[in-house]
Order: sequence, then structure tokens, then C-alpha cells
Amino acid sequence: MQNNTRSLVTLVSVFFFWGFLAASNGIFIPFCKTHFQLNQFQSQLVDTSFYGAYFIGSLIIYMISLSTGKDVLNKIGYKNGIIYGLLISIAGALLMVLAIHVESFPFILSAFFVIALGFSFQQTAANPFAISLGDPAKGSHRLSLAGGINSLGTTIGPLIVSMALFGKVVAGDSDKTNASIGSISNLYLLLCGAFAAAAILFSFAKMPRLTIENDTANKTKILKTPLIIIMSVLGLMTFFIGNLAIKKEGEDQRQFLFLMVSALLLLGMLLFFFYKYADLKKQNRFEIKSFPQLHWGMLAIFVYVGMEVAIQSNMGALLKTADFGSLNESRISRFISLYWGSLMIGRLTGAITVFNLRKTGRNILTIVLPFLVFVIILFVNKLSGNEINDLLIYALCICVLIAGFFFSREKPILTLLTFGILGITSMTIGLVSSGLIATYAFLSGGLFCSIMWPCIFTLSITGLKQYTSQASGFLIMMILGGALIPPLQGHICDLDKNSPGGILGLSFTHFSYVVPTICFAYLTFYAWKSGILLKAQGIDFDAADPMQNQH
Repeated sequence: MQNNTRSLVTLVSVFFFWGFLAASNGIFIPFCKTHFQLNQFQSQLVDTSFYGAYFIGSLIIYMISLSTGKDVLNKIGYKNGIIYGLLISIAGALLMVLAIHVESFPFILSAFFVIALGFSFQQTAANPFAISLGDPAKGSHRLSLAGGINSLGTTIGPLIVSMALFGKVVAGDSDKTNASIGSISNLYLLLCGAFAAAAILFSFAKMPRLTIENDTANKTKILKTPLIIIMSVLGLMTFFIGNLAIKKEGEDQRQFLFLMVSALLLLGMLLFFFYKYADLKKQNRFEIKSFPQLHWGMLAIFVYVGMEVAIQSNMGALLKTADFGSLNESRISRFISLYWGSLMIGRLTGAITVFNLRKTGRNILTIVLPFLVFVIILFVNKLSGNEINDLLIYALCICVLIAGFFFSREKPILTLLTFGILGITSMTIGLVSSGLIATYAFLSGGLFCSIMWPCIFTLSITGLKQYTSQASGFLIMMILGGALIPPLQGHICDLDKNSPGGILGLSFTHFSYVVPTICFAYLTFYAWKSGILLKAQGIDFDAADPMQNQH
């Protein structure tokens, strides 16, 4: 247990990098928009290349497993999987330095893609690793701790990056783009060093070899997951749409050629996948036993990531509408900060049970910690010049979060069900109201979705044994939801341009929050469905030892 604790501390360090860089992309996008004379949609391809890499990276791991008949991560070990992912991210950071000096936007997109490709390898290994480091019943709580560290990266990353690029942060100065090329290059050189330090740390860290790292049981069998074909097609469609969107009048022909070559490479990968799938099916090399909790869980991760990103991505447009105060950027920033802070509040609170505390101490910390983190969020906003007095009422939403934790009693299924219902309720309140009430209702979606990733991930891979790494790869692919669901909600918002009257008495921007409402509804359904599926396999999360030896 002592070794596992040290291993967990080492492991969560990489979670910080994922959050730090993902949230910091928004600081870099304005620079690209101005420097390369892009429109807003084209500049967002930075995020498209970043999140799309998670899908492609996991697909690559799966295709290698298909072609060799051996599970890649089971063979090389989860620790080495993280190290190799860090090495890929180092290569991406170095490519970014070169791309910035060449001043090529397609090259910059490629560098972002390579960095995130390394992240996809790290996440595929790190999530099941965290779940397996100790009591399986508390695996979701260890992921919550890691998620809290990830949220710390999303909270302070933009501030640090903005300071590095633009100097002193000025509240509401979201369009400031006068960063020098040298400062951006230096930033990515520092990130390269940080990735290297993490890789060295993992290389020398004594981390246990997990029991699921057993390649002998599946040398000739591959986990059958037909849903991945559908998601592969979605990924291909998304890639082509993104590539076509960047093409504009007068664009450099080399850029268009680069995009088309990239698309052909992706198409080749997909054709190879379909070929291997058909070949293995003919050889009857698929595992006969089905794992429906994984199939439903893949869709749950897809919906969850899309919902988490969509709520905040469209919040700025919502707060600029008349019903929400017609706020400018200087007053919007504190609400966006509060949303990301809400994720940190929920995840750190969900991680309390990782530590061996007595029941009384655990209960006290469950009440105190959320408000302590809330105070820190307010303090950071105050330092950046934001007004915080009207944020204090948000403490009522935190009280609801605490009540949800006590009601769900640290059980993954009940936790997902409870916060799914709370999420539906908060979105519905936001849809039927306006002003600050609706704003806080929508923002509280961050509190209620904060704890969902570890619950979904734990339920999805439970009982899969030697197929855990394959399943983890499938789940990481579903981060693709972050590239599809937010634009869907954004498209609904854009309807206000042609139909200013709105729908059902609401502007289309306000009505667009029906999208995360539907997402919360599916996640609530998944909580109920996964409980039934796992009980049918002899796994009961309501029991004292819910997973026994199933994991």
C-alpha cells in the first residue's frame, strides 16, 4: 500500500500536464488568429487538432494490437506506456518550436497534434493504472484525485501561459495578441523540459507491475467492439470537415496540399482498420464474450466530454445576450473561471476517500474542502482584478454538491445516478429562468459533471481483466465528443442571427442548453443501465466488496 501511494503521487503528475496545456490552448488561439489572419472558426482548429489526436492515438494502439494479435500496453507495461507517451509529447513540443519559427499554421496544427498524440498514449495507460493501484472499489476516487490535479492545471495554466506570453494579466483582455515569437518558443522549450523531467521521474520510480499486464491470455483474441467502427467514421467526417473549413480564398497551396495529404493518411489508417477487422472476424479471433458495459460506457465518455466542454464554450455567447445582462469580456471571465473551478471543487472532494481517514474526519473534510477550494477560486479572481461579490451566492450550489456526496455514499453507480439527476435539474432550472439564477444553474453543471469521468471509466472497464488496456483505448477515443458536441450547441446559438425571435420564448443561444440537458439525461440512464449489466456478470457495486476478484 505504501508503494502504491508513492506510485499514485507519481502518476497524477501527468494529469496536471493534460489540464495545463488543454486549457492554455485558448491563450494561444488569439495569437494564431491575428498572426495568420484566420477567422474564428479556423482558429478553433487548434482545439480540433488537439482533441482529434486523442481519437487517432487510441486508434493507432488498437490497430497495432489488431495486426500483432497482442495487446500493446499489456506487453510493454502501463508504466512504459506513459513514458513513451511523454517522449512523443517531447517531440511535439520541439516541433512546435520549429513550427513557430517557420511561421506555418499547418505546421503548428501538426505540432499540437503530436503533443496530444502523446497525451492519448499517456491517458490510455494512466487511467486504468490509477484504478488498479489499490482497492478496485475505490478506483473512481483515485481517478477523482487525479482529476483534481488535472483541474488545477486547467485553473492555473492559462494564467501562467498568459503571463509568459503577454506579461501582466489584465482582466477581460482576452483579445490581447501581441506576444513575441521568442516568448512562445521559450514557453514550449520549458514544456519540453517538463515532459522530459516527468519521463525521467517515471523511469526511476518503482511502480508495481499490474496483474492486468498479462499478455498470455489474449495473444490470439481481440476485444470485439463494433461501436468503434461507427466512431471511426465520425472521426473521419470530423477531420474532413475541419480540413475543408480552413481552406479559404487566397490560401497558400502548400497548406492545402498538407491538409489533403493528412486526410489521405487518415483514410489509409481507417481502411487498414476495416481490413484487419474483417480478417480477424473470418479467423474467429474475436473474444466471444461481450462486454456491453464498455459499449454503453464509450458513448457515455463521448457525451460527457462533449457536455463538459460545451457548457463553458457557449457560456460567453450566452452572457452577452440581453436576458443575461449583455456582459462584456471583462465581466464574463470570472464566470468562466468559476466553471473550471467548479470541476476542481467536485473532483478534489470526490478524492477524499483515497486517504485513510476515519469516518468523522472524512465527513468534516467533505464539508470543509469544497468551500476552501471555493475561497481559493475567489482569491485568484480577486488577484486578476475580477469582481467577486456576486459570486458568493454560488455557495448554495456547493451545498447541493455536498449533499449529493453524502447521499451517494461513495458508490460509483449511485454517485453517477445522483449527479446525473442533479445535472438535469440544474440545466432545466437554467432553461426556465434567466439572469443570475440561470447563470449559476448552468455553471453548477461543472460541479455535477466533475465527478462523472472516474465513475464512467471505472464502470466501463470493470470485469474486463486482460482486456482492460484495449477498453481504456476505446474510452480515450471517445474524447472525440469534445470536438463534436460543442459545435452542435454552437450551431444552435448561431440560429439567432436568422431568427432573432428565438424559440419557446427563449433566444436560440439560451435554448441551446437543451444539449447538455440531454447529455445529463443519457449519463443518468447509463448509471442505471451499467448497474444492471454488471449485476448480470456477478459484480455488485452495492456490496461491501463490490468487485471482489472481477477486476
